[in-house]
Amino acid sequence: MNPELFHHQHPYGPFIPENATRLIVGTLPPPRFTTGELKEGDVDFCYGSRDGMLWQIIDRIFDLDLKYENTAEAVEERKKFLASKGIGICDTVESCRRDKIDASDLGMLHVELRDLIGILKKHEKIDTLLFTGGNSKNGPEFFFRKLLKHHEIKIKVISNDVPRVHQFLLDGRPINTVSLTAPSGSANRAIGSMELYKHLKKQHPEFNTIDFRVLQYRQFLED
Repeated sequence: MNPELFHHQHPYGPFIPENATRLIVGTLPPPRFTTGELKEGDVDFCYGSRDGMLWQIIDRIFDLDLKYENTAEAVEERKKFLASKGIGICDTVESCRRDKIDASDLGMLHVELRDLIGILKKHEKIDTLLFTGGNSKNGPEFFFRKLLKHHEIKIKVISNDVPRVHQFLLDGRPINTVSLTAPSGSANRAIGSMELYKHLKKQHPEFNTIDFRVLQYRQFLED
């Protein structure tokens, strides 16, 4: 392995409340969260990048009035929310190497995956995985499917509509997976090409890509 490659280590362990029934699954936060060089408006927690939209979406759905700042209070209010709703966060990637220091999934090299299957066995109440992206290369669903294949676990389609829903059995326990539209700016073009988005935009010209995500995420995050 080239020693000059940047070691992109996940800075956060899994956050899984005891009552968690749903698990948000991504890959890695941007490299600055590993090096500790956070920007103004970043929150030192999962999905805390000021450029990401996950907490904005959650904020809209639940009217939380969250803080977007690098403070302990901002972290704590997110943890309290997740615990109150039985939602955990556990990304698929433990670490990777990069020759270019950016947040690109495709730029990940020598990827080390977390034992998400073992984690699911430990947390028996979890019945739904919410992937923050589809099955594109080096995305969270892509890596999770590699884990399923390694464990010889089959996965089947439940719904092919966006967001796609699949299901697998873990020791006889059914677990659904949902392929949510990524909460990042890079997914906006894909949203713009979706027929449902075009239809809603035509009906409501002020409708935007964040509104679209709020509609999509709401049905899987609300109780």
